[in-house]
Amino acid sequence: MMDDKTTRGNSSQFFVAGELCRRGLVAVVTLGNTPNTDILCSNREGTKFVHIQVKTFVPGNPTVAVGRKAERNFGKNFIWVLAGIPKPNQNDNFVYYIIPSDEVSKNVKEAHEIWLNGLNSKDGSQRNDNDMRTIHIPPKRSRSGWDIAKYENRWDIIENLLG
Repeated sequence: MMDDKTTRGNSSQFFVAGELCRRGLVAVVTLGNTPNTDILCSNREGTKFVHIQVKTFVPGNPTVAVGRKAERNFGKNFIWVLAGIPKPNQNDNFVYYIIPSDEVSKNVKEAHEIWLNGLNSKDGSQRNDNDMRTIHIPPKRSRSGWDIAKYENRWDIIENLLG
């Protein structure tokens, strides 16, 4: 069976939305129609909203890729969900890290600056900036020492914003 990164990424948005609905919230996958928001989530009354950006990784991988926009703090009602979605032939569990935007922006920017100020390991030259950023998946820590383990399955972060 062919593993398709796009298909796994799309499915992760539905897995996250399904978990939010299971918890009594309203979650709508935007299907790419809303900038920076993969899932729009609200309380049942529709009076409070959270924007969710989902990034997918394969459990066992040391990092998840995010873009330059991860350095931007979108505010307290913007949440990143890093979704570890196993390949169909993997026996790994699904894993989710629910992280507030301010934590992601601060730590991704700091880790990228450390990486950028280092030297290219191949030839010792100065590294060139690019749009790629990474977040390290436990048990790994970022170059800045940031450890996202405390955000595993922290659905309460979203629930509290909508309570």
